[in-house]
Amino acid sequence: MAHAEVVRPGVGARVTGFFTGAVTFYHQVMVELKKVTWPDRPQVQQLAIGVIVLSLTIGAVIALMDVILQQVLVRWLPALLTGR
Repeated sequence: MAHAEVVRPGVGARVTGFFTGAVTFYHQVMVELKKVTWPDRPQVQQLAIGVIVLSLTIGAVIALMDVILQQVLVRWLPALLTGR
């Protein structure tokens, strides 16, 4: 949305223009937020549970990989290289 702004010499015009622009921006944001389809409570709960389960699953996979790589790199590989 284009609008022409009259710029008068001096600092006061810039401050007034800034606040006018800020108020206009706020009103435009509020209009757009009224168009948003917000999720209802069951949707939020379902998605939150999904995020928690996915995070725990990824954490378990990383922990398992850590244990396996620790066994391979710290115990088995040095034993193979030194012949013990």
